[in-house]
Amino acid sequence: MGPASRCGSLPGVGRFPVAAIGIAPCKIGRVTFNPASQPEPVTRGARDPHSPGVRIVDDGVDTVVYAPNATDVWLALFDSAAPDAHERDYRLLGPVAGMWHGHIGGVYAGSCYGFRAAGPWDPTHGMLFNPNKLLLDPYGRALAGEIDMGPALYAHATSEDSYPLYPMKPSPLDSAPQQARSVVVGEPFAMVPGPRTPWNETVIYEVHVKGFTEAREAIPPELRGTYAGLAHPESLRYLHELGVTAVELLPIHAKLAEPFLTERGLTNYWGYSTLSFFAPEPNYATEAARAAGPQAVIDEFRGMVSLLHEAGIEVILDVVYNHTCEGASSGPSVSWRGLADNVYYRLGPGGEHLDYTGCGNTVDISHPRVNQMVLDSLRYWVREMGIDGFRFDLAVTLGRTHPDFDTESPFFLTCLSDPILRSTKLIAEPWDIGPNGWRTGDFPLPFSTWNDRFRDTIRQFWLVDAAVQTAGGTPNAGLSELATRLSGSQDLYSGYQRAGQRTPRASVNLVTAHDGFTLRDLVCYDTKHNEANLEGNRDGSTNNRSWNHGFEGIAQTAEHIPEYLREYLVLSGDTTPEGLRAARLRSMRNILGTLLVSAGTPMILGGDEFGRTQYGNNNGYCLDNEITWMDWVFEPWQEKLQATVKYLLRLRQQHPALRPDAFLTGNMTGGDIVPDLVFYSVEGRPLTAAMWNDPTVRTMQMLRSDVRFGNSDVLVMFNGSTAPQRMRCATGRGAPFLLAWDSVWEDPQNYLREDDAGRLVAETVEPGRQVLLEPLSMRIYLT
Repeated sequence: MGPASRCGSLPGVGRFPVAAIGIAPCKIGRVTFNPASQPEPVTRGARDPHSPGVRIVDDGVDTVVYAPNATDVWLALFDSAAPDAHERDYRLLGPVAGMWHGHIGGVYAGSCYGFRAAGPWDPTHGMLFNPNKLLLDPYGRALAGEIDMGPALYAHATSEDSYPLYPMKPSPLDSAPQQARSVVVGEPFAMVPGPRTPWNETVIYEVHVKGFTEAREAIPPELRGTYAGLAHPESLRYLHELGVTAVELLPIHAKLAEPFLTERGLTNYWGYSTLSFFAPEPNYATEAARAAGPQAVIDEFRGMVSLLHEAGIEVILDVVYNHTCEGASSGPSVSWRGLADNVYYRLGPGGEHLDYTGCGNTVDISHPRVNQMVLDSLRYWVREMGIDGFRFDLAVTLGRTHPDFDTESPFFLTCLSDPILRSTKLIAEPWDIGPNGWRTGDFPLPFSTWNDRFRDTIRQFWLVDAAVQTAGGTPNAGLSELATRLSGSQDLYSGYQRAGQRTPRASVNLVTAHDGFTLRDLVCYDTKHNEANLEGNRDGSTNNRSWNHGFEGIAQTAEHIPEYLREYLVLSGDTTPEGLRAARLRSMRNILGTLLVSAGTPMILGGDEFGRTQYGNNNGYCLDNEITWMDWVFEPWQEKLQATVKYLLRLRQQHPALRPDAFLTGNMTGGDIVPDLVFYSVEGRPLTAAMWNDPTVRTMQMLRSDVRFGNSDVLVMFNGSTAPQRMRCATGRGAPFLLAWDSVWEDPQNYLREDDAGRLVAETVEPGRQVLLEPLSMRIYLT
């Protein structure tokens, strides 16, 4: 973790000799705790022994921790976060329904602590109790000090390189000098409430806290890469002018990099390696906040949220409750493992960890206490940290019982009924690697889900199918799939459920995300280039559905890239034809335009609005450098692309027909004179059944026309062929259509003019008139 933080000294706490924390001659199945002096017994219990955590009460703290199979649990108090800090232990009362508890006087905000737990040593049944290991509080609100990975962090004996020795025996090493500390926190200050943006007006912007500002010169150096940097007026201005309504932050829960990454000099940059479900990552705070102590880190995070709220922007956290940084049973013992490995994680019959996540362990949320911990964490981030919603990593794991996915699992039902959580934005990544792990569309209210079917369909239509045609082939599929995704993926989300009927907002429409190619790389690379990850380019997806438009690599030099990174990058210099760049930019605009006219909740990957590249790396999880940071030095074409995205987002906000909040039926409703949704052919007639699945048909028109949209119907034309197409404009209500956008345009402002009604339009088209669509392009008409 970050530099050692200040944790006020504890009056009367003496040194607990590290050398005296050893293992007595091995007793059968048990590790014995032999301190030089006995831990002090707790004489008074916690007021509520069923409420986990360490809280300030009266003259000290109430302490409650869950360790149902332990025989003894101690609260270890430290006078600082330094490796050689003095320690004093207090033997807790219990267990009461698996809870160990007590009240300890003389402890206050800023105090550093951890737990030690004794009990059976039985790895085959998930019991790895070892009181030589200092354990972080699973409910700890803040962290101080650093974790120094090494043999002492493991409950079992290891080699000098931290590889397990078999058969697994308990380690005699005390982990306190290498372990971080949990920290007691004080009362929070009042925060600015969130704007509560309606779902059908929501536009999500996925971004990394550090990567957003680390390379931005407009931000003061001391704020770059921090919570405060994200809340700087320059950042707020940018987000507001872009037109997004919510930032979805890659994980900000405290994290611990996997040992195999640290061995290679890399780190878990994305943060999907959770060390604490309650504490914010200290290293994203400013140096000043870290020097002031863990409370200042929390305050900086909460200040960031308040300032984003003031700017009208919601904050959604990407959260990882499916696994932890402890990995499989051969991994370190830093928190949950040392208290109840067989409760917090799913185990097989031989004590092996069931891995539905690909990360070594699977959190067993079907256990009532584990379910309670996750829900308590979510409530904490909403009530005390001001968060407006959550995106759940590998969320199928959260719905698994033993082992199947259940839409009525305790976790889902609680989220639906909980008065705090049910009104937040809950978004699921609807898959994991367990049995039947793909569940897009299966999550119950109030959840929305990332829609991978949308992602794949849009990439297929604009990139893969275009590449096939360019090579003289015929695509494999017709227009039916594209029309379904444009309409909110009714095949996945329109069904009734016990809790009610879902609407298009259930589909979070995305084409790119942190995991995979950026938008620019989608149009510049046919294959991944992950050499910088030091895994021989074996990591990352091979199913990218990308198209390099005939040339592999980006068409720019990289003087701003450090020399040590250039060997990993695929660069071409400024020698590629201007036509190549123009074709790639049109494909990018087609994808962005399709995303923003589709029913559902759009999500934009941070930087896609100006063509950010990762130089072909589609798995930058371990790269904390210029490859993954957003580069704010724009070329002219990037400024034009950014202007296009701003314009499209304004159109979406101004015209309800571009963001319907209910599934349209293709029927006339509410006494209307035209159906609410119709798809037309190039001739302006409704598409026939034969046309829908004919792969040679690459053009269509989509008309949304409903009384609920007022007088603002929308007609969107698509030309997915590599030849220009004459399109006969649909009739609609008989009123003229106003051309609002064409993906051929490099910058909308160069084509728009103000008409007599004060509307910005390019041209007026009468129903039935033919218009010419350029190859691989789309248009948006409004009434």
